[in-house]
Amino acid sequence: MTQLKYDQPIGLKTPENYERYFVSAIGRPLAEDLVRQANIQPGERVLDVACGTGIVTRLAAQKAGPSGTITGLDINPGMLEVARSVISTGIPVDWHEAGAEKMPLPDENYDVVLCQVSLQFVEDKPAALSEMHRVLATPGRVYINVPGKAGELFSIFIQELENHISPEAAGFARQVFFLNDTKELHRLLQHAGFKNIDVSTREKTFTLPSPKDFLWQYIHSTPMGGVVADVGEKKQLALEQAIVQKWQKFKHNGGMKYRQQILTATGDK
Repeated sequence: MTQLKYDQPIGLKTPENYERYFVSAIGRPLAEDLVRQANIQPGERVLDVACGTGIVTRLAAQKAGPSGTITGLDINPGMLEVARSVISTGIPVDWHEAGAEKMPLPDENYDVVLCQVSLQFVEDKPAALSEMHRVLATPGRVYINVPGKAGELFSIFIQELENHISPEAAGFARQVFFLNDTKELHRLLQHAGFKNIDVSTREKTFTLPSPKDFLWQYIHSTPMGGVVADVGEKKQLALEQAIVQKWQKFKHNGGMKYRQQILTATGDK
C-alpha cells in the first residue's frame, strides 16, 4: 500500500481549502491555545515549524510584535504561497520552504519554536526534534501539539474511508492520530536533548459545519482529496451517505460539536 505523507504533492486548491475550511474549524482554535501557552513576549524570536498556511505564525507575530522576528517553515510550496498571501499583522515573516528534519536555519537563533498538528506526519521525528533543539537559543523553549487518539467522529470517518475508498486514504486519516502516546512524545523530546519536559492532555471541543459540508471540506483540505476524486461518483456517494448518517449524533445548531483529545508537549533548552 502506498502511504500518503505530509509532503505529498497536493492539488492546486488544497492549500486554499486548508486555510478556508480546516483552519477556521480546527486550526485556529488549536493555534490560539498553543500561542497562549507559549506566552510569547514582545521582541522574542519565534519559529513556526511545518507552518502550513501560517495561522500559528500570524498569531505569534501579534505577540512578538514589531521588535520580534517571526519565521515560518514548511515543505509544501502551495501552503507557503497561501501563507504569504493571507492578510497579516504587518509584521514581516521570513518564510522558508524546507522539511522539519533539515532546516536551513542557523544554530541557537530562536527563543521559541512552535509546531502545530504536524509532528505526527514527519517521517524522521527524532531528526525533526533535534533540529528544533539545535535552532533554539539557550535558554529557549518548544511547544508542540498533536491529536490524541481519534474520537468517535473521526473513528467513523476512518472506517468508512476504508470501506468505500481505499486503505491508502484511511491510512492517511489514521496517521493524523498516530502520535497519541504521552510517554512516547516525552521520550522523543528527551532524546532530542530537551529538559523540563511536560506532556499534557486535554479535551478540546470543536464547532464544525454540518456533516455533509465538513466531510467534503476536510477531505479537500488534505492529500486525501486526490485519492477520493479518483474513485468515481458512485463510491463518493456511498461514502457520503454512510458518514453523514452516522454523524447525525454530533449535530448541534445546524453544525456539529466534536470533542477531541489534544496532547501538548513543552520543553526547555
